[in-house]
Amino acid sequence: METSNQIDYQRIEKAIEYLKMNFKEQPSLEAIASHVHLSPFHFQRMFKEWAGVSPKQFVQYLSIEYAKGILKEQNGNLADVAYETGLSGTSRLHDLFIKIEGMTPGEYKNGGQQLLINYSYAESPFGSLLVASTSKGICYMAFSDDSDQAFAELQQLFPNANYQQLLDQLQQNALHIFSTDWSRLSEVKLHLKGTDFQIKVWETLLTVPSGGLATYADIANIIKKPTANRAVGTAVGSNLVAFLIPCHRVIKSTGELGQYHWGATKKTAMIGWEAARNTISK
Repeated sequence: METSNQIDYQRIEKAIEYLKMNFKEQPSLEAIASHVHLSPFHFQRMFKEWAGVSPKQFVQYLSIEYAKGILKEQNGNLADVAYETGLSGTSRLHDLFIKIEGMTPGEYKNGGQQLLINYSYAESPFGSLLVASTSKGICYMAFSDDSDQAFAELQQLFPNANYQQLLDQLQQNALHIFSTDWSRLSEVKLHLKGTDFQIKVWETLLTVPSGGLATYADIANIIKKPTANRAVGTAVGSNLVAFLIPCHRVIKSTGELGQYHWGATKKTAMIGWEAARNTISK
């Protein structure tokens, strides 16, 4: 006999499939809810609990991903892209890109052509890293023993941006985090792109103190999405700013450390290093 959770999941799965097939029509909440035989109010609440975002936001993400594909593959003009995506016009496309991607459709289409990115290489207690910044803040920080590979991975994010190897003040403030009190994090400015849900997860990670640990379930509960453990895990894994956004402090509910973008060994070292520093400071 199926449990209520299984039935709810099947409804959400059916709704997601419906949205994937019909997002170009920008379906209303009432239409989606009717498809899975629920009231709009009940469906809205259930969808947010399971998916971590509202049905409207989910449609927006589908629309943006589709638009990004057209811009990359077909090099279409913005009016055509908006029409193909089911949006009312270029202004709606522009607003969605700014909200979700942190850039305009034109900037995305041009691969960051107008963007100036400073980058530099540095050493940390956990090995070599590359840190990059725009005029707004740190946009990338990654561990890598191969400087060429690290730069190539950065370029993949914004292939047409202008790059200069320069250690600026934003990067210096970020690198201080390895040698100073974590409370100075307020001096670090970040320039990130992500969905509302990802940003919310990353902001929550910043509240986990140095030397402390949290589970994926803890994070899901803090952001009031108790059933969104898997979505939280995906958001944690999408973080491209190593250490500053401390995804290394998130572990499984079983106590296992779990995976880490830059390797389980580094994650273990970071957790141990922070715990040791906290013990010394007490």
